[in-house]
Amino acid sequence: MNIIVLSRSTKLYSTCRIVEAARERGHSVRVIDPLRCYVKVSAHRPEVHYRGEILKSVDAVIPRIGASITFYGAAVLRQFEMMGVFPLNESVAISRSRDKLRSLQLLARRGIGLPVTGFAFSPDDNEDLINLVGGAPLVIKLLEGTQGMGVVLAETNKAAESVIDAFHGLNAYFLTQEFIQEAGGSDIRCFVVGDKVVASMMRQAKEGEFRSNVHRGGQVSSVRITPEERSSAVRAAKIMGLNVAGVDIMRSNHGSVVLEVNSSPGLEGIERATGKDIAAAIIQFIEKHARAGKTRTRGRG
Repeated sequence: MNIIVLSRSTKLYSTCRIVEAARERGHSVRVIDPLRCYVKVSAHRPEVHYRGEILKSVDAVIPRIGASITFYGAAVLRQFEMMGVFPLNESVAISRSRDKLRSLQLLARRGIGLPVTGFAFSPDDNEDLINLVGGAPLVIKLLEGTQGMGVVLAETNKAAESVIDAFHGLNAYFLTQEFIQEAGGSDIRCFVVGDKVVASMMRQAKEGEFRSNVHRGGQVSSVRITPEERSSAVRAAKIMGLNVAGVDIMRSNHGSVVLEVNSSPGLEGIERATGKDIAAAIIQFIEKHARAGKTRTRGRG
């Protein structure tokens, strides 16, 4: 097959591993920067151009689209879908999962366990917004944040009010969320491919930090998950419409809860922690499901 990987850089670990796995299985693969693509929108002959070249005869596209370029990256991916190219993850599913509030609402509607979450517009509602998630300590998250950025732990109600006021002053949308103290700064990343969790790892925040993201110095290790956690991870990915996803779970006193569903999960930490060849699993999924004009393999949430 002719496969395109939409990625800003050929040097990123995840991109390199996907390219390596595809070539090992005999496929032709090319890395394309989505921001250097431009499109011809037409009812009869839609096209994607890259550096003056029309991209043709593409069988599958693997989007590695960062949060900062979601809008443009999804538009380029959508153009490939219009051309009948099979997407590993569909553009609408990526956009859905990147909207933190929308994704939580969709998961809650389908009965997925979540941290208690609040959302408000008016600064007059600060006190009630804090109390509806149980009061301090609580977590305040920017809707546009990624890799732990824009996530603040407020240890007192007064501190929470100050952070909320600051975010209001920036005209930024944010969530308040209960702080699951019993997790001890750890969470679990479940890597879903198709209908299976192919690998899972524990992420532990460094001392003095509550965010477990690897980019924040979090340590990773392999972990055994429960059947319930496995089911929740697969269901969460399916609700988002994602064929490949990183589902973040935290263990609380009232059961495991889903924190987030990531549409472009990194491979480096989890491959090294588990020894699993996740890149090969992704390519095998494409081999099994890629068909011309087939742009949906998961249920819609």
